[in-house]
Amino acid sequence: MAGSREKTFGRFVAIGDSQTEGVGDPTGPGGIERGWADRFAGQLAEAQRRQDPESELLYANLAVRGKLLAQIDEDQTEAALAMEPDLISLIGGLNDVIRPGCDIDLILARMDTMQDRLASSGATVLTITYPDPALMMPLGRLLSDTMAEFNRGLRRIADRHGSLILDVAESAEVADPDHWCDDRLHLNSSGHQVMADGMFSLIEPLPEGQSWIGDISPKVQRLPQRVLTEARWAGAFLAPWIYRRLAGKSSGDGRMAKRPDLAPVEI
Repeated sequence: MAGSREKTFGRFVAIGDSQTEGVGDPTGPGGIERGWADRFAGQLAEAQRRQDPESELLYANLAVRGKLLAQIDEDQTEAALAMEPDLISLIGGLNDVIRPGCDIDLILARMDTMQDRLASSGATVLTITYPDPALMMPLGRLLSDTMAEFNRGLRRIADRHGSLILDVAESAEVADPDHWCDDRLHLNSSGHQVMADGMFSLIEPLPEGQSWIGDISPKVQRLPQRVLTEARWAGAFLAPWIYRRLAGKSSGDGRMAKRPDLAPVEI
């Protein structure tokens, strides 16, 4: 559903996995990963300050990379609700979907329960769909149908609970390889900015006739170049990812949230 900023938000809490933590965007102080949520919080705080110089946006980010949706729910949902946010973002499930033999119905049921709890608190809920993995990696085409099913479910859930959903699956701009890290799993700095702009458009509608969704044609490589590129990617990123799965390890093991407490957004 479309959004509009009819009120001033005072507390924004972001929960999720690596995308919301900001992996791929090491542009914060001292190289700390920033990400779309930090960027979005800054945009929102600045826009609200222009309307009301006395307004203050508090922001917490509980997201941790590598987490499955059930882990996000168990580790972050209750903590987020305890902060009594009036705006909350929930992005998760991708780490579940890309695993072999995933149960889409089970994942969507968990997402439904989470959004129900968040929306029932009175908070405005932000969420997304995901781009077709075939646009990012050669083996991604094996997941295209599963991702399409997941996205259909995410749209239904958002509609049922009145969540604001950014339909990334329909955005050619987000799928542009220039907006992704070499691992093709995480947005880079420019990608996180595009994502922040999209999320902000849910809250602050763009002028009529404008859209955050770009119109970018997919880049096509010659076959020899494509084969070499994919071989390098498989060796550098796919093999280590498979090893971690087989070893029962996660990139988020031992990590804590980067912004666990509500604090004012610096503009």
